[in-house]
Amino acid sequence: MSDNQNQNKSGWKILAILSCLGLIVMFDETMILPAIPDFVRDFDISYSTSSWLLSAYIIAAAVMTPIAGRLSDIYGKKKMLLIVMAIYTVGVVAGRFATNIEFMLFARALQGVGMAMFPISFGIIRESLPEKKFATAQTIFSSTFPAGAIIGLVGGAVIIQNFGWQATFLVILPIAIALWIVILKFMHIPSPTLPENDHTPMDKSIDIKGTILLTITIVSFLSGITFLESKETGYYVAGLFIISAISLAAFIIIEKRASQPLLDLSLMKNRNFLPPTMILMLVFLSIFTVYLTVPVMVRSPVPLGFGGDALAVANVQLPFMVVFLVTTVISGFILNKVKNTKLTLLGTIISTIGFFLLVMFHSTETMVAIGLTVLAVGLSLSIAGGFNVILTSVPMQVTGIALGMTMLLDLVGMSVGPVFAGIFQDAYRGSVSGVAGEFPTETAYVLIFIAAALISLTSVILSIMVSRRKIIQQQ
Repeated sequence: MSDNQNQNKSGWKILAILSCLGLIVMFDETMILPAIPDFVRDFDISYSTSSWLLSAYIIAAAVMTPIAGRLSDIYGKKKMLLIVMAIYTVGVVAGRFATNIEFMLFARALQGVGMAMFPISFGIIRESLPEKKFATAQTIFSSTFPAGAIIGLVGGAVIIQNFGWQATFLVILPIAIALWIVILKFMHIPSPTLPENDHTPMDKSIDIKGTILLTITIVSFLSGITFLESKETGYYVAGLFIISAISLAAFIIIEKRASQPLLDLSLMKNRNFLPPTMILMLVFLSIFTVYLTVPVMVRSPVPLGFGGDALAVANVQLPFMVVFLVTTVISGFILNKVKNTKLTLLGTIISTIGFFLLVMFHSTETMVAIGLTVLAVGLSLSIAGGFNVILTSVPMQVTGIALGMTMLLDLVGMSVGPVFAGIFQDAYRGSVSGVAGEFPTETAYVLIFIAAALISLTSVILSIMVSRRKIIQQQ
């Protein structure tokens, strides 16, 4: 067998292992969504606090993604992948035994570290397969995002309905351990080496100061947003925003002076990089504003909700996940025929239509499912086009850094969205006769959908600007 054939065989085996890994990580992100009302009840927390079940996960991912990428370049991708998955597995075990919201948020943050496996895995796949096979492999691996979400949504709903939310973590645990062993024993990835005739020692410095300041900036900002609706904590909220602003300013200063910065802030001056990056952040911000809203709406008692169970949540959101998966795969082929800026514009327009459909029609589960399905088409097209615009707008040597910064901002958008939704749900609550507790009202849902629609409309305006700028540059 030739060397190329051996490389192909080994590369596809690695792709299969990493795809399984991607599936369980995304399963973990979505499996608890149907149980949000259960957490509100069991932990005696508010809806705005419940948003942190997703935000804690995403914040950890946002902080760890650039760090893990840097460490994988220094110490080897396989070693970092094993460390990341070990931390993730500990988080899964901790989630099973959580008895209060504080410990559960700690567990969710450890689980969020697992998201750092995605940029590492992209690098491994690129090194393991020939260049002409990489596009196909990238499409396959990218499909684990929606595919894992589908499995998590449906599987999580069934498990929660029959065995309780604690059992969802027990399902993941043996699979995570098995994959960790498979990676250790059967994935052979070369350690980073210097090019021939290059005897310059590898710079193994880590931007620790930048990492700490970035973490403080994100956490304090999101905490400030979470407590905005609490009038008695006005000074506390102001303090959080001040801390966020100061740490952000210090982070910028540190990054400009660092020999190996966590983020390349000079990219922000690139007029071809910043607008599409902002578009993607707004896209994720808008969709994640609705992300936690639907389970609450479905499971709240009639007439404030649909009075459904965990399985009903899965039924409403399943069309979104399936269409997202299919369109994600198809979008790769559409890009060969349609310009990336036009695909991005088309995607943001369709997403905005989907949000306005939810504003006007959300009185039944079927109507909500239809609106979410439209959103799925727009979301997948926006993501495919937006990332392609970024990849073709920056120099080849900074592609990895550009994608890392883009993913970081996307994760920030994903974190802010659920917090906004939780604020509206807490601000507008009502009670139902014969049912204990208070639940979000119609006003809360309308305001959430309107906010998401306006955010999406802003992404349309930016997409038009990017498209026109490209046309002018070509002329």
